[in-house]
Amino acid sequence: MFRDLLKGLFPLTEPQLDALEAHYQLLLKWNKVLNLTRIDRLEEAVERHYAESLFLGTRLPEGSLRIVDIGSGAGFPGIPVAVLRPDCHVTLVESHQRKAVFLREASRSLPNVRVLPQRAEAVRETFDWAISRAVSYSDLRGVLKRLAPRAALLTGAEPPGSGFEQTPLPWGDRRYLTVSRETTSIVHDFGGS
Repeated sequence: MFRDLLKGLFPLTEPQLDALEAHYQLLLKWNKVLNLTRIDRLEEAVERHYAESLFLGTRLPEGSLRIVDIGSGAGFPGIPVAVLRPDCHVTLVESHQRKAVFLREASRSLPNVRVLPQRAEAVRETFDWAISRAVSYSDLRGVLKRLAPRAALLTGAEPPGSGFEQTPLPWGDRRYLTVSRETTSIVHDFGGS
């Protein structure tokens, strides 16, 4: 059923469907002991977690990109983006240590994914794109420009400002993909903002 729901939304290969279904099964297992998500209905999980993340992945430019997923939690949007875009290198940043352990286990078979178990403010690298889901822009504002010149955020709120363009998601109400409009220079101020 999981595969059928995703197949109807995105043209995914069998190996991609295998990887996403394996992530979903692991998520269900770990969610019993570690609060990774409150969404437990299959249809809602496919729509809110996987479809929204894959939608974001289809909106990133072509080519090999270095992507950072800030506050990755259960791996969204980073793991589906990594599955969809094997040409990209995705770093999952998660400060909650138990969730980071889950992410390591969930990404074990994905060679283009790595996990950084720390706060985004402590990351001392730069990337081509920053992505995030269910993290407020006000919480991200201080690190976005330092980590990447472009950002794509899955939000349920109004746009964070004039530098962003918002696209309503095809699923649900008041759900958006918010993408920075222009490339901004990365600020290399590692002392905080």
